Amino acid sequence: MNVSKRTILTQRPIARIAAPELDRLMTTLDISYLMLTECLISSGNRLQIGAVDMPGMHYNLSGSGRLVVGEMPPIELSPHTLVILPPGRPFRLEAANSRGQFTNLTHVDYKAQLEPGTQQRFVAGDANTPEIVLICGYFKASYGSSIDVFDRMNDPIVEFFTAKDRLEQKLKDAVAELISQEVGSGAMSAALMKQVLVSVLRRSLASQNLWVERFSILKDPQVARAFADMVARPGSPHTVLTLCHTSGLSRSAFMVRFREAFGASPMAVLRQLRMRHAGALLEADTFSIDQIAGACGYASRSSFFRAFQKSAGSDPSHFRAAARQRFRDTLKSSA
Repeated sequence: MNVSKRTILTQRPIARIAAPELDRLMTTLDISYLMLTECLISSGNRLQIGAVDMPGMHYNLSGSGRLVVGEMPPIELSPHTLVILPPGRPFRLEAANSRGQFTNLTHVDYKAQLEPGTQQRFVAGDANTPEIVLICGYFKASYGSSIDVFDRMNDPIVEFFTAKDRLEQKLKDAVAELISQEVGSGAMSAALMKQVLVSVLRRSLASQNLWVERFSILKDPQVARAFADMVARPGSPHTVLTLCHTSGLSRSAFMVRFREAFGASPMAVLRQLRMRHAGALLEADTFSIDQIAGACGYASRSSFFRAFQKSAGSDPSHFRAAARQRFRDTLKSSA
């Protein structure tokens, strides 16, 4: 049986993260390692896409058919269907033959070449008369070195949008940016992809779909409240006690539930968030290193240096110098 809107929906109430916390999490979400592919499949053809080691966001621009992941029931594709697949999942796209059947299809294999900032096109059949036109974006969505939003997702997410949501134009613009190869095209494409992802996460406030529970960061609203405060104010003097108070949980319950959501303790996650913030400030090259240390919650320059060296593999001074050199190289290449 095909997966449809009816089979995905559930009437069971879902505990939801509050809008202010979700807004903070979406605002500070990093999107990186962007690669886009355009898939064209004409009637009577099957396109097999090999596994990619990062999540894939697949949006059907036009036509109908189905997306099949392993032995799972096929996912019906209609215009504006969006499917997010976990990392490492090969899949196939199928366009029915002239009799409306998915048998005896011509098979084409492709392996996406994972090169950040690139755009590829995969074709099965006649590219001039495709039945299915699908854009696939591969990305990393994170809050630090190892806090990946999709890291623990095991099953596909399926959402049904409409033309009014304007996801189609955002994805087309992202493809056009990568094709242009202008300075900043990668950053612009990542920003457009983030808009699409935000549209999906926004659905968690209203959707009855079970996929909301597949995000470890979102499924526990009380833990998410504390994490959102850590993300928004990484340099504040957070402690386990203050985070428990923010979440409204006892210390024991908070520690257990936080580790279930993130696979690490609150203070370990806070260190990641502080190092992420420090890296961004060092690259911006606006504040002194002592000022950055204080902004990231460190009382002394030496403790900040030790923490940053352990996290980034280089001290803050060398990290800043390397960022300056990258900026100069970018200016030379665009001249």
